[in-house]
Amino acid sequence: MPDRNELTFIIGGARSGKSAHAETLATALPAPWTYIATGQAYDDEMRERIALHRSRRGEGWTTVDAPLDLAAALEALPDNQPVLVDCLTLWLTNHMLADHDVVAECRRLADVLSRPRGPWFVVSNEVGQGIVPDNALARRFRDDAGRLNQHVAAIADTVLLMVAGLPLKVK
Repeated sequence: MPDRNELTFIIGGARSGKSAHAETLATALPAPWTYIATGQAYDDEMRERIALHRSRRGEGWTTVDAPLDLAAALEALPDNQPVLVDCLTLWLTNHMLADHDVVAECRRLADVLSRPRGPWFVVSNEVGQGIVPDNALARRFRDDAGRLNQHVAAIADTVLLMVAGLPLKVK
């Protein structure tokens, strides 16, 4: 488990236990902890998901909402503090829907992630193990997410694949 300037990348499918495991890893370290949330509550279901995530976190957590400028949010944090980013695929979706330059944003984020200033835990969804999506936007999302995940995995000190609530160490 990281206790210094290390990046741990936690990836898996929907409901694989990624967020809960990342929270467990972060809270094994001394507080305070920072949770950087990338999701946006556009509908009731997403509001419920956000509320569930918040309810799991107890005292000692500070939440920073960063649906778009995740790199700046990370750069603004104090050194040597556990940070949990949840999640890269929602962040990517936000940029795609805003018609931003996804390649440039991913590069900027990867640059910051390559220099963690504490134990950083980054969560993302594995979206490339299913069928080929039937529309261009979904295919573009799958491809962009796959490239982003590959890049983050390459710079991470540790990569964990979550399967049915179990972490499998990949790197």
